[in-house]
Amino acid sequence: MNVDRHSALLLSIDWNAEWMQLQEARRRADDPAWWDKRAKHFRPKETSPYARDFLALAGICPGERVLDMGCGSGTLAIPLAQRGCRVVAADFSARMLDELTTTAGEANVRVSSDDAAGIRPVLLAWDDDWASAGLDENSVDVALASRSIATHNLRAALEKLDRVATRRCCVTLACNAGPRYDAEVMNAIGVSVGESVDWLYAFNILAQMDRAPEVSYLASPRKDTFDSLEEGVADFARMLESGYEDKIDELRSYLAEHMVKNDEAGQPGPKGRLQGRYTLDHMRLTRWAFISWEPVRRSAGI
Repeated sequence: MNVDRHSALLLSIDWNAEWMQLQEARRRADDPAWWDKRAKHFRPKETSPYARDFLALAGICPGERVLDMGCGSGTLAIPLAQRGCRVVAADFSARMLDELTTTAGEANVRVSSDDAAGIRPVLLAWDDDWASAGLDENSVDVALASRSIATHNLRAALEKLDRVATRRCCVTLACNAGPRYDAEVMNAIGVSVGESVDWLYAFNILAQMDRAPEVSYLASPRKDTFDSLEEGVADFARMLESGYEDKIDELRSYLAEHMVKNDEAGQPGPKGRLQGRYTLDHMRLTRWAFISWEPVRRSAGI
């Protein structure tokens, strides 16, 4: 009886309404202009360990039609196209799509406006009309959203992925402090950094949609580099939330104690930028929840 009461409570919660309330309390969501300015720093030179792990879990077959929503500069779209997939690479940043086109060309990957093997870039946001962009019901085999779900209405976003895919949907959301923070640094200087539970909202919403979501986990390492102590302080200071401005001196002391020479200084980093002369004596690690499910058509045996 007690278990039944707990089950009834979980099922009665409107997880999407809770998500929307959470978004209201967060800082303003990133807009296309913000990503346009950062696009030049997001040109992967090779498939990252994260991308390799993501694609291994996604299990996409050569020749399949794939939607890569929030594609960025092509971390997933390019290796998928190299496998012979037909990739719709969608992003709300026009500059990101420009970087994708350039990077794909350097990788000898075909980019065009048709649905042949290769990449079809599409300027598209979560809240846009997907059908007008050619993403009708059952228009792809697999729909992906890798580290790219930034929307006020999470259920609507998940339903859109579910609607366009016939075989499989895969998304990743942070499940620790997230990519914007170095929890080890913040904890050391007494700054509280909460754990992200975004993935739990997605999991519960999918359960309420009568899907059967499966969860695996990915680890994404990041090596922060800088050319001087003050440059490092300026970079890491962006992690300080309002109310922690008095922690700058402690941050400077921590970085001075833990900065070491970077043996790869001057070499391109994962996003193409040249690495700085110094790094920290630890690697920043972001954990991601990889959530996959079968769209309703397959679940229903259609």
